[in-house]
Amino acid sequence: MSHPLTIKKKICIVTSSLGKGGAEKSSASLSKMLFDKGYDVHIVSVLNKIEFSYSGTLFNLGAIKDTNDTVVGRIYRLIQFIKYLNNNQFDCIIDSRSRVAAFREFFITVFVYASRPVIYVIHNYKTSHAFSDFNWLSRRLYKNKKMIAVSEEAKNKFKSKFNLSDISTIYNAYDFETNVKNSAQKDISSPKIDNYILFFGRIDDQHKNLKLLLNSYKSSKLSSLGYKLVILGNGPDLNMIKEVSKQMELESEVVFIAAVTDPSLYVSNAKFTVLTSRNEGFPMVLIESLSLGTPVVSMNCKSGPKEIITNEHNGLLVDTYTEVAFSEAMNRLVNDEVLYTHCRKNSKKSVEKFSMENISKDWERIIENLP
Repeated sequence: MSHPLTIKKKICIVTSSLGKGGAEKSSASLSKMLFDKGYDVHIVSVLNKIEFSYSGTLFNLGAIKDTNDTVVGRIYRLIQFIKYLNNNQFDCIIDSRSRVAAFREFFITVFVYASRPVIYVIHNYKTSHAFSDFNWLSRRLYKNKKMIAVSEEAKNKFKSKFNLSDISTIYNAYDFETNVKNSAQKDISSPKIDNYILFFGRIDDQHKNLKLLLNSYKSSKLSSLGYKLVILGNGPDLNMIKEVSKQMELESEVVFIAAVTDPSLYVSNAKFTVLTSRNEGFPMVLIESLSLGTPVVSMNCKSGPKEIITNEHNGLLVDTYTEVAFSEAMNRLVNDEVLYTHCRKNSKKSVEKFSMENISKDWERIIENLP
């Protein structure tokens, strides 16, 4: 793949994988943005999950892991990683992994990265999903490192928690052009549902709070008004959520659909989409929905929703974690046609700031100003 511009700096993006996850998808998008800016982009994937399209040169450590995942194999992969960094002499490393394993991150930060220029990306608001249990170690390791958070709320939290001296916010970028094109070129064929609201994402109740969604839907007037609930996705709690739905006698009202590579057809045909998460990093599903002109009803969880949704402008934010509050919000967006039309009209325009074109400028500014 040839570069569209004169090559500038040599960049290495380190990611857990290029498949199944918001942080992973954002790494793939980042590779495209930097490649289009003229950077020599390399991606190191820790796991052999390569599903998202990317730009640049891929070094798949996961493929090596699949052949030997013993202690000796881990040491071998570490050596290969260090060799790759040494052989390429990168101008900048962007590490997008979570940093929950204390000893591993100590070794990588102090010895592997050493004096190399590194930008650490924080993709989650929940500390236990982003850093190890040893807060004192995180303070020591990252206090003077260049950190990027994907939301203002996360930036402010970790700046204070770890006394970080150099942390900024850069939102995850969204590929509007490709998404809208995909939605326009295809026609939804399944399920044959005229009216529905949509949840799409990982079926993980501890994170996504899907039991609350089921209870809220049952408490709402949506079913009596002819609106079904479509749950699109896979995950560890899929069977459990199906069973809960059955116990609640919602089998004819809740439709489960396996995850698809491109959910834009389901999103664009939904009345609105919903998010009941207990916490997020920066929920790209909200941006995806709004980019297709579909309003959202979302819990105002930490972090991200209130930086995407302006209440009663492009959707509704629910501050109270109860099924009553969420069901009332859903009822309102169905019953209040003036409000719904207003939110739908503003949806696409409200998320233009998250375009790859705009976010790539933020990354370029950070990279070009590295010491």
